[in-house]
Amino acid sequence: MRDYVIPVIGSLNVNDIETAHIEKVLAPIWDKIPETASRVQKRVEHVFNYAIAGKLRTGDNPARREYLKARLGKLQKGNGHHAALPFLESPAFMVELRERDSISARALEFTILTAARTGETIGAVWDEIDLKKKLWTVPAERMKADREHRVPLCDRVVDILKALPHRGAHVFSGTNKKPLSNMAMLQLLRGISPGHTVHGFRSTFRDWAAERTGYPEFVVEMALAHAVGDEVVKAYKRTDLFDRRVRLMRQWAGFLAKPRPPKSGEVHNLRERRAS
Repeated sequence: MRDYVIPVIGSLNVNDIETAHIEKVLAPIWDKIPETASRVQKRVEHVFNYAIAGKLRTGDNPARREYLKARLGKLQKGNGHHAALPFLESPAFMVELRERDSISARALEFTILTAARTGETIGAVWDEIDLKKKLWTVPAERMKADREHRVPLCDRVVDILKALPHRGAHVFSGTNKKPLSNMAMLQLLRGISPGHTVHGFRSTFRDWAAERTGYPEFVVEMALAHAVGDEVVKAYKRTDLFDRRVRLMRQWAGFLAKPRPPKSGEVHNLRERRAS
């Protein structure tokens, strides 16, 4: 709403807005980022339903999906996959990322290390963080599954947080004290590794966990804040397996901290290596 809707129609009276206005909001992202377009459309539709129910607006809801489909065409949701960096390439990527000195770079590193979603990171506030306990508690209202999510913080994440300037309530904010745009990390990523997405690092994490650890799939799914409802894990519904996830995320951080492998053809002095 802040990034896509308010700049276009935020100054208009709710009773004066028509489908053409909503089309103007959604047209730039309808085909380019359909998943985001779908979420924006649903939220705007909810706002107008509230306005109509409260008699703040007369007439029909201008943000109904069928109206926008008639004007913009069918929303192509694609296969739902996000371009992910292969996990074997992620340590080298992290070396380059850590060389970038910006809030968006630290936000992206934080997001990767915690396997969080973009919205969870840019919406994070200091009150959710407990550095002594190395814990980030994301409230249910900010989670996709509408369920509180406890995130263990590895040492590197704690170091990132301690070094950040406190510019307001939000953890990752600019000099204007406003939280980062939801495009800030993606724009940075495009400059380092074109073609990949921030959300794709969650798949990178999942692939690494499957290939390089022995943790059950439901532990990894809990780390990703996915709903776990399989018959096999019903006994675990009363816990979030936090202690096991602490170890899992430490291993993930350790893997990402591996030194960059030498480039092809690079020569090292083995005698100096032995001496060191």
